[in-house]
Amino acid sequence: MDVRTAVTTPGGSFLVSPASPDATFTPEDLTDDQRLVRRTVAAFVDEEVLPRTAELEAHDWVLSRQLLRRAGELGVLGADVPEEYGGAGLDRITSLVVKDAIGAASSFAVSVGSHAGIGTLPIVFFGTEDQKRRYLPRLASAELVGAYALTEPTAGSDAMAIRTRAARTPDGAAYVLNGTKQFISNAGFADLFVTFAKVDGEHHSAFIVERATPGVSVGAEEHKMGIKGSSTASVVFDGARVPAENLLGEIGQGHKIAFNILNMGRFALAAGVVGAARYALRDAVGYAAERRQFGKALATFGLIRQKLARMATAIFAAESMVYRAGGLISDALGGASQDSAQVVAALEEYAIECSIAKVFASEALDLVADDMVQIYGGYGFIEDYPAARAYRDARINRIFEGTNEINRLLVPGMLLRRAQRGRLDLLGAAQRVAADVLSAAPTGNGDLAGPLADERRLVESMRRATLFAAGAAVRRHQAALEQHQEVLGWIADLAIDVFAAESAVLRAARAAARGASSAGLQAAMARLHLDEALPRLDATARRVLAATEEGDALRTMLAGLRRFLKVPAQNAAALSRQVADAVTAAGAYPL
Repeated sequence: MDVRTAVTTPGGSFLVSPASPDATFTPEDLTDDQRLVRRTVAAFVDEEVLPRTAELEAHDWVLSRQLLRRAGELGVLGADVPEEYGGAGLDRITSLVVKDAIGAASSFAVSVGSHAGIGTLPIVFFGTEDQKRRYLPRLASAELVGAYALTEPTAGSDAMAIRTRAARTPDGAAYVLNGTKQFISNAGFADLFVTFAKVDGEHHSAFIVERATPGVSVGAEEHKMGIKGSSTASVVFDGARVPAENLLGEIGQGHKIAFNILNMGRFALAAGVVGAARYALRDAVGYAAERRQFGKALATFGLIRQKLARMATAIFAAESMVYRAGGLISDALGGASQDSAQVVAALEEYAIECSIAKVFASEALDLVADDMVQIYGGYGFIEDYPAARAYRDARINRIFEGTNEINRLLVPGMLLRRAQRGRLDLLGAAQRVAADVLSAAPTGNGDLAGPLADERRLVESMRRATLFAAGAAVRRHQAALEQHQEVLGWIADLAIDVFAAESAVLRAARAAARGASSAGLQAAMARLHLDEALPRLDATARRVLAATEEGDALRTMLAGLRRFLKVPAQNAAALSRQVADAVTAAGAYPL
């Protein structure tokens, strides 16, 4: 089955038309079983992993392997491995819950992700039957630990520029690999490496390389800013003879494996950083409740409460978009499908949403970690307290799985390619908005009703502003647009803000329609998010237009933008107090 024939909401369509709250998956839609999975993984992190963080940061790789084995027993490592190969074979949403919950495990979350994600999934989705049966059961149990060897000293974001070479032996029985990989997570204790090399220096291909292979060596551990409890080292291939049956996929198709696995990795990372952000907020509010200054708890001071509210709101928006994207992927698969081709196709269909979620969530975590340090004050700068570790560990996520700059270039690139191929009526929608905005009587932001109708109309104005500005840039620059990276980055920021704001508002509207007890709090967080997102999007749209037009033409475009993108005044202080009350009452993220 071609997933594209099954999707009712094509990837990227959030920029073309509004979505319905009824059709939007939210964390409140999790089943009791899925909530139990979350609690089980969270208990493992709280009780078995975090108390041993200092040992992990001292590079106790024996402990790392022991904890990985324990994670394997709980089904964490086999979440995406079919049951027939020793995995748990979880549906997409339950797998998402696992990735979310393990994200709080500090450096150990990196070890898990590198093993169970990018170290295992290439074999799940592209391996032969023999490769799956040989490796997957032992990877799911952590009898074997996996790693992913793509990055090289001269090839980071430019994955097609790798220099590692693979030459087939005259008898055809093996490939001989020569080259160096850099910044390889789990390298210090991994048993096998999914490795990328160019056959005959030309054909980008993938191989499963066992650590014990003669000619494979691992360099010294890197001295990293953060995630110190994970292993990061170089891997050198010096005449390493790899059996021909360990070719993964087809010769010359390694880049397809690499890019598809990166799609999966971006979505997994987005889920994991949401989990990490929740834990950071929990520690921050706990400290703020206990620490007293001027005879009062920090948590009672307005500016501290404002930070707690901002942290919770950032998490709410990130969580909403991650679970919304997870629901889209799950719907495309019919829920529990484990067919490899379907999963790869579904993730490709929503690659735009995956990149957006990765960028927004990783930057939201940085905001949360920064506010956490500020709440701790001087103690936030001391390594004996959790804020310092949270701060330094958070930073890598904007580099992992394709830097946020690369992802910002990918988003408009993917959108335009889909428009050009007729998969998304993006250019038509932009033309209609431009014609409407510049007409004598613009039609406005749609006829929306129901809970949070006003907020949904504001999101619609954000969508129209994005189409208006991006459409102008495409018309002006056309094929040369790719040479204007600043404009592409701003267009990506517009798309990110639309998806985040709509996800938050749809979730709150869904809660209100159901009469959920958290509906008022969700509405407050959605409004607080809009209060920041609307002026930011307005400024970004103006930057795009100013880089596109000048003189009278620019003044006309800016006047058109002002006709429908109006930023209402919100009582942000009252909204912040409402959210902060909920955070302090819960002693944690309140949803």
